[in-house]
Amino acid sequence: MERFKIKISGMTCSSCVETVTNSIETINEVIKVEVSLESGTAEIEAKDPIPLKKIKSALPSKFKANNHTPYEIKTAEKKPSYFSQLYPLILILFYISTTAIIMNWESNFEDLMIDFMGIFFIIFSFFKFLDYKSFPKSFSMYDPLAKLIPIYGWFYPIIETILGLMFLFRFQLFTAILITIFLLSITTYGVIKTLRNKKEIQCACLGTAIKLPMTVATLIENGIMILMAIASFINMYV
Repeated sequence: MERFKIKISGMTCSSCVETVTNSIETINEVIKVEVSLESGTAEIEAKDPIPLKKIKSALPSKFKANNHTPYEIKTAEKKPSYFSQLYPLILILFYISTTAIIMNWESNFEDLMIDFMGIFFIIFSFFKFLDYKSFPKSFSMYDPLAKLIPIYGWFYPIIETILGLMFLFRFQLFTAILITIFLLSITTYGVIKTLRNKKEIQCACLGTAIKLPMTVATLIENGIMILMAIASFINMYV
């Protein structure tokens, strides 16, 4: 049995990881393959040695296997810390929270939650539009509705922008809250399923321009928004 690591170039998003994984798995000798977007590598476990040429031929032309000594196991690369991976998300949530608090310094907590959700949707939709072409495929990797209805992934950033404006302008809050609970509940279900299956994919909550791994933090982020929406609904309509 052989276990080795090769460099793969051309990967830009989680859908690329899936494509590379599926392509290498078509090789008969392959038992298991783990592809990392962050390090740009594929770690392969095989029954027998596999010529690098065979791996190259199995990959779509967009991707290249660049390691000239594929059977040499190199020292494991230092994995980024949990905090450093989530730093962009933590920083963005900090600024959103700070802005919402400043806007509602003399207001009640209910208004603070409404503004937080509004700013949240506007900011997160902005990051999705930075690499709009790649977002739908990445989003469909874990969102059940985007996987079932591909066009939904294209409209999702637009929906987020509209929801953000509805919250900030206090327009049809009842409708905005219900849509928020419905859509984020679907996404949260997909995140839970992905985490349970221990799949290594990129979270699309900040689009694909910022590489953010799918972690429990993603689940917490969605959970906070759902709880805020439910709390606002209870305070306003129950």
